[in-house]
Amino acid sequence: MASKVFFADLRTNYRENLQQKLTRLLKTAGMGEIDFDNKFVAIKLHFGEPGNLAYLRPNWAKTVADFIKERGGKPFLTDCNTLYVGGRKNALDHMDSAMVNGFNPMTTGCQIIIADGLKGNDEVYVPVAGGELVKEAKIGRVVMDADVFVSLSHFKGHEEAGFGGALKNIGMGCGSRAGKMEQHNAGKPHVEHKHCVGCGACTRICAHSALSVTDQKASIDHSKCVGCGRCIAICPRNAIVVNWDETVTNLNRKIAEYTKAVVDGRPCFHISLVLDVSPNCDCHSENDAAIVPNVGMFASFDPVALDMACVDAVNAQPIIRGSAADEGDHDDHDHFHRIHPETDWFSCIAHAEKLGLGTREYELIKI
Repeated sequence: MASKVFFADLRTNYRENLQQKLTRLLKTAGMGEIDFDNKFVAIKLHFGEPGNLAYLRPNWAKTVADFIKERGGKPFLTDCNTLYVGGRKNALDHMDSAMVNGFNPMTTGCQIIIADGLKGNDEVYVPVAGGELVKEAKIGRVVMDADVFVSLSHFKGHEEAGFGGALKNIGMGCGSRAGKMEQHNAGKPHVEHKHCVGCGACTRICAHSALSVTDQKASIDHSKCVGCGRCIAICPRNAIVVNWDETVTNLNRKIAEYTKAVVDGRPCFHISLVLDVSPNCDCHSENDAAIVPNVGMFASFDPVALDMACVDAVNAQPIIRGSAADEGDHDDHDHFHRIHPETDWFSCIAHAEKLGLGTREYELIKI
């Protein structure tokens, strides 16, 4: 049976602005049927890497938070720390970056909590029902402590997953540092000796005695390393790095399995905004020009149908001249695959459907 995906375009008039239109979309899509009363509600979104201007503005988050508060809920905005070096590597930098990009209680109407703690290791091991590649997902503790889970996604391209929508926002976004490492690589981290100064901080943080320092250079014993990622977070020189060596198909399947771990067993709702559709992730400290015109707002209880509806909507749009999508073979009607031909975005949707997360079949209902 097809899932219902609700859609609103971005046209407005003096009677209703865009935030009010999003509220009407959420009501029509049935989000108000969730029991929010006195419940802790995690709103998972991406705060944007400093320097990137394509991320969702905090106004959108406020609309969702206000909707929840009006129904007695206790919403908070959340995300997990990043695996790579940047403005969101630990909770303090992450919250600073969020504030630089305009997210604070005044602009969003709720607090920000970084889900996997100060150093990215406050995690919960969550069983993945039906998991083929992941048996226990490593999810940021705060995400799993919430009573209700809401995803608010900026729909855009992604250099490894093909595109980033609801499934990517949930699966990769809610993984702790160790969880992100598990999804991105098939091995363990290594030390780039040209950056290492032999300070020993990594040896002190490692609970498995996998690190040692010889001749003022650290090394990792992969037979002892469990891939927790704590050494990555603690290194003051960013000398410990991940091998980004997982296949794109397995990466997408792991994203689906991590999503399964996050959403199983509690009320969830999913919102995707298809605007400023940049070719790459909001994790970049820059954003390239949008590849297609803005489309609108989508919402559904089904994250699989939601992603499918959004990718279909983007691929139905004309390419913006001069954008990354304007390069290459124009006979390829898959804009995301044209930009990143080595990716395999459909594998995530197909695997998510196999896991029972939802269905690719959808009924698009325009309000």
